[in-house]
Amino acid sequence: MTAGRIDLVVEGHVAQITIDDAARHNAMSLAMWTDLLQAFEAVDQRPEVRVCVLRGAGEKSFVSGANISEFETQRNSADSVAHYNHMVKRAQQAIFRCRVPVIAAISGICYGGGLGLALSCDMRYAAPHSRFRMPAARMGLGYDCENMKSILNNLGPQATAEAFYTAKVYDAPSAQAMGMVLAVVDDVLAHCTALAHEIAANAPLTIQAAKKTLVALAEDEKDMTSVKTAIDACFKSNDYAEGRLAFAQKRPPHFTGH
Repeated sequence: MTAGRIDLVVEGHVAQITIDDAARHNAMSLAMWTDLLQAFEAVDQRPEVRVCVLRGAGEKSFVSGANISEFETQRNSADSVAHYNHMVKRAQQAIFRCRVPVIAAISGICYGGGLGLALSCDMRYAAPHSRFRMPAARMGLGYDCENMKSILNNLGPQATAEAFYTAKVYDAPSAQAMGMVLAVVDDVLAHCTALAHEIAANAPLTIQAAKKTLVALAEDEKDMTSVKTAIDACFKSNDYAEGRLAFAQKRPPHFTGH
């Protein structure tokens, strides 16, 4: 059976990253976590990209979690577990710290590592048939502090506790009520793509400064120098002049990111 892959496509200012192993409900192998990290590193290095949409292939799954068939070979010792967890952590941090906003288009199953991955994104939207679950307590897996903190920051203490302690399955409306997703929409990929283009039409330096600020606040950074530099760059940019001029002329602005 063909191994899963990570696809990156850039059209204009919008990148789309697809997690593709539909036969296994897009379960993540170690190689796929590594490739996902590389895809987001590539997005960071492409200045034309202003927004990224993350999705799972097909309609049945966003990501169903880890590829359990690998557990006997990739997660069968303290060292291999540590290496696997390190790659998951690096990939999720690459999403969370990505230079541009990342929008998760969730269709179908979003379980375990898939939920952790989705919660690394800036915004999440779900199809009506989507399902969410944190099944660690049914498998005997432990979650480290950073992964728990990410979920806690998104869901709050009570919802995080319920999700972990019960390992229950949540439908899309319940997930929205808990803060797992912002909204439930019929054509989630079309919605997220349209939203990405809407964001991409705004001033890139402003968006990136806001993203940098949100990351710094979430991680309790003490040194905010890079944040202040990014904010100052907005006011010194040609885009700031263009924004004021477009407003005065009552026309849509054309931003270049400079």
